[in-house]
Amino acid sequence: MPLATPVAVRTKIASGRPDLVYLLQGEDEVEKSALAAEFAALVEEGLGAFNLERIHAGEMTTGDKIAAGVGTLLAAARTLPMMSSWRIVIVPQAEVLLAPTRESEQAARALAQLEAYIQEPEPQTVMVFVGSPLDKRGRLYKLLLKHATIVECGAIEDQGDAERWIRTRVAAAGVDIEPAAARLLAARGGTDVKRLRADVERLLLYALGEKVVTVEDARQVAGPQLLQDDWAMTNAIEAGKTGEALRQLALVLDTGAPPEKVLGQLAWLVRAKFPVLAPRRLAASVEAVFRTDQDLKRSVGDPRIVLERLVVELSAEKRNPASR
Repeated sequence: MPLATPVAVRTKIASGRPDLVYLLQGEDEVEKSALAAEFAALVEEGLGAFNLERIHAGEMTTGDKIAAGVGTLLAAARTLPMMSSWRIVIVPQAEVLLAPTRESEQAARALAQLEAYIQEPEPQTVMVFVGSPLDKRGRLYKLLLKHATIVECGAIEDQGDAERWIRTRVAAAGVDIEPAAARLLAARGGTDVKRLRADVERLLLYALGEKVVTVEDARQVAGPQLLQDDWAMTNAIEAGKTGEALRQLALVLDTGAPPEKVLGQLAWLVRAKFPVLAPRRLAASVEAVFRTDQDLKRSVGDPRIVLERLVVELSAEKRNPASR
């Protein structure tokens, strides 16, 4: 089966249609723990005591312990859920069981039973192995790669992953964080986990004792480096990338830029670039800028929404071939 991202797994959980066997691996203990805990949402409220079981594999280090542990694990997996659609079995420290350091005939027999289960899991049980990265040459890893869903925890591929990573870290410290604050730090750190971790640690230290980390806290920690490209928004509009343009607009506003300054930048784009980018829609674009200016001066609506509407209109000009 293909590798999955934490986002894809959360989507499956939310849909109520999870896969039957998962391996959550990676060095990011917080992410693994948080994702494993989310499987509890598959069980109806109040029924977790009957349908959610954790079986720690950390002590399964000898043949007899592996045999006993696998027996307990399979018995739990084959127990029918009670008044619920799903039964969840979570196995922390799974690397101890899945890649034993000592082989014995007893352990081999037990692991053969586990392999048989992985190939034909119970249809109403979700088994979640949670552990450190396994050797990809190992027999059980290859079997899981074929029959289970493997999730690399801690891998950050884009801005959205970075924001979720930040929120998870801050929540693990027992603190909430404003969405705009998470956005700012994610924009600064990008997909660099080390940089994100350092920024979050500084942020939590700066906001020590506070229940909510604010965007102002993030500004104080991150400083002016956040705006790495003052023209990223206009560049995105020129490329017709509406989503990226809106993200850059949010970043600019979150750092405290006045809406009037942002509008000035957009007005320059229309005057300087649109005669070539979208000549047929130049008049309409100028009118949109003028309308936005009037709306800001009259305080018609939230300035962020007013500017977002303009950014969407201008980005659409680039995407529409008929406007050229």
